Amino acid sequence: MTKRSVNRHFIPYVIASEVRPWQSPKSESETASCLAVTFWKQLSPILLFLVVASCAPKENTLTIATAANMQFAMNALVEAYEAETETDCEIILGSSGKLTAQIQQGAPYDLFFSADTKFPKALQVSGNTIGQPAIYAQGQLVLWSMKENLLVSLDQLSSEEVSHIALANPKTAPYGLAAEEVLKRLNLNEANESKFVFGESISQVNQFIISQAAEMGFSAKSVVLSPNMSDQGNWITIADSLHSPINQAMVILKNDRGLGKEAEAFATFVRSEKGLSILRNFGYK
Repeated sequence: MTKRSVNRHFIPYVIASEVRPWQSPKSESETASCLAVTFWKQLSPILLFLVVASCAPKENTLTIATAANMQFAMNALVEAYEAETETDCEIILGSSGKLTAQIQQGAPYDLFFSADTKFPKALQVSGNTIGQPAIYAQGQLVLWSMKENLLVSLDQLSSEEVSHIALANPKTAPYGLAAEEVLKRLNLNEANESKFVFGESISQVNQFIISQAAEMGFSAKSVVLSPNMSDQGNWITIADSLHSPINQAMVILKNDRGLGKEAEAFATFVRSEKGLSILRNFGYK
């Protein structure tokens, strides 16, 4: 069977709060919140249709909203699942908080794989889910650096060699919250606050680390163990005792796409021995 590439998108939700990128603007006031009104006026109806359609989930394609820490692991899960079932899947990456906001505003996703349990529970309370969230993995936090000859340790964060420390936004990214807990527990937060560089998700944090815009940063173990990154830089695993457990939950989402059975089948696959084995390969417990 021919190996297919996994569809993956970053939904540009920071552009607008009112206009959803998978829907056509319905008025000039709505359009203005996304882009300049004049820009939309210049678009032909055909081009406008293509722009909107490119952001919408494909029919009969399972759309999986995925926390950024799961990027590489989800790629592997989807590839294995597609090979077994020939079901097309599309991965939407973002921070857990941003994805939750999108879902609550009507984003037509079929499943949500969060980096915590709080956001899936919030979706259940708001009536956006089918059934209850289920924990699929426990993540691990790492401290990572691409700087050669730089000792990677928590103590080193306070040294003059480190001017920037990357971590995800604690309000929207559970791994950022875990990093904040570590810093506060070790009394490293206030002393190093001026060094912090916040990313909207682990993906952006990784960009800061890889580009060396930050000398060190807190990321997910699943990232440093991925095939693309396993030989890049130096990292240490942060002890679980220094932060709350990073229990990660998934939930099937309520929508009118008619793919409930397909979503349940994928969730079952993730919980199967094959799915759990893939997750363990990326450092999840």
